[in-house]
Amino acid sequence: MIEWQAEAIVLAARPHGESAVVAELLTRQHGRCAGLVQAGQSKRMRAVLQPGNQVSAVWRARLSEHLGRFAIELTASRAAGFFDSPGRLAALSSAAALCAASLPEREPHPASYDGFLALLEALEGEHWAEVYVQWELLLLADLGFGLDLSSCAAGGENDQLAYVSPRSGRAVSLSAAEPYRDRLIPLPGFLAGRGTGGEREVAEGLALTAHFLERHIFHPRDRRLPAERLRLAQRFDAAA
Repeated sequence: MIEWQAEAIVLAARPHGESAVVAELLTRQHGRCAGLVQAGQSKRMRAVLQPGNQVSAVWRARLSEHLGRFAIELTASRAAGFFDSPGRLAALSSAAALCAASLPEREPHPASYDGFLALLEALEGEHWAEVYVQWELLLLADLGFGLDLSSCAAGGENDQLAYVSPRSGRAVSLSAAEPYRDRLIPLPGFLAGRGTGGEREVAEGLALTAHFLERHIFHPRDRRLPAERLRLAQRFDAAA
C-alpha cells in the first residue's frame, strides 16, 4: 500500500458513479493528483470540494499507477468567501481550471502551488485582478514558457516598454515598435512598472497571457482555454 499526506488546493471534482467523485488536487510535493472520494456527491463533501478550497488530503493506492483514493478534510473554505464577489470567484475558478488543464499529473511544481497560495491571499485585497494576471505569467514561466518583460527586444529604451512580441515573448519599447506595432501585443503599464492597473489594463494583461497560454500549452494539444478562463476575460473586456 502506498500512502502520502499533504496540504492541497482543490482544482476540480467530477461525478463518478452514483455517489463518488474523482477529485483533482494541487499539492506542493506531489503536483496535480487525482483520486476517488467516496460519498463525494454528498452535500457536505460538495461544499468541501469547491475549486480553490484548501484541504488536508491523504492519498492511498495499492500501486503507484492506480487512481487511488482520497480522504479529505477542509482547512480553509476560500470559495464561500467570494460568493458576494463574482469577479473574485471567477478568478478563483479560472486559476483552478488552468492548473487542472495545464499542469502535468503527479509532477511537482512547487512554484505554481506557492503562487496559487499567494493568489488566494491577494484575492482578499484591492488589486486582486492585477495579481491574477501576474499569477498567469508565473504559471507560464513554471511550465517553461516565461516572458521577458525586462528589456526591449529591439534595442529601444527600456523605460518605455509598451508592447510584447507575439513570437518571442519579449517586450518592445514604444519607439522601436512604431513601424510594426499593429502586429504586437500591448503591454499593460502595471506589468512594466507604470501605474496601478485598472480594468482596461487587466483586460490587456489577460489578452497577453491568453495568447501565450494558447500558443504554448493549449493549441499544441488541440484544446481551447478553459471556459472559466474565457468567462473571466469576457468580464474584464465588457468592463473595459
